[in-house]
Amino acid sequence: MICGSVLPGALKSEDEHRRDICAVGRWIYERNYVASTDGNISVRLDQRHILTSPTGMCKGMMSPEDLVITDLDGKKVNGGRNASSELAMHLTIYRHRPEINSVCHAHPPVATGYAAAGTPLNKALVCELIISLGCIPVAPYGTPGTPELAESIEPFVDGYDAILLANHGVVTYGHDLLTAFFRMETAEHFARVSLVTELIGKQVLLSGSEVQKLIAARSRYGLQVASNSGPEFPITSDCADTERITLTRRELEALVDEAIRKDRPPH
Repeated sequence: MICGSVLPGALKSEDEHRRDICAVGRWIYERNYVASTDGNISVRLDQRHILTSPTGMCKGMMSPEDLVITDLDGKKVNGGRNASSELAMHLTIYRHRPEINSVCHAHPPVATGYAAAGTPLNKALVCELIISLGCIPVAPYGTPGTPELAESIEPFVDGYDAILLANHGVVTYGHDLLTAFFRMETAEHFARVSLVTELIGKQVLLSGSEVQKLIAARSRYGLQVASNSGPEFPITSDCADTERITLTRRELEALVDEAIRKDRPPH
């Protein structure tokens, strides 16, 4: 169990944070959000230090002593192992969002499927998602373990609390570790619901006014959420272009050829 209070500003010892990260590591592994040694988790210990999962280790098998402390530049301060190779992505989030104290990165299968398809989770289908996350954009692909990954998410960090990583996975973050984990769970749950509606072949979206009511309700629940200030604001039933038609290149060329033939004057 994660110990202590989860209220914003609650103080925990380093030992408690270590146990908490190991607990969340077990949760994401048991839920099949990660496989093998995938994923990474971190907590901001103070204004200068980050506690992170180590690289090359199964997140469901970590012990508190396996974790690594770094500074805000990613330099190791304490620990027998090396820090996560994707720590730069976490540090980017911490630099942009001073209120964020924890980051969780995983590969939940359905949400990662949307990421691999380059499809954001941005339709107003489920009221709980609108309240808790608004919507989830897709960041361009960046090679894991390189600065590309951190650079790819940078335009989205200020406006969103969860991001799909193209051809990679999902990153979520919050004012504490439980919030970061819950947002990962919410992202995967909504991805499953969205997939079911696509398999059924019908999606009934909420209206713009209904979405605004849900956003206004956040304050009643005491939620601290990002502004959703980017272009991926939830698509509602008021939008004219809610149905997308896809064509192969060959089909598109055939339609263009047919249109050209029709426009040609008769001989």
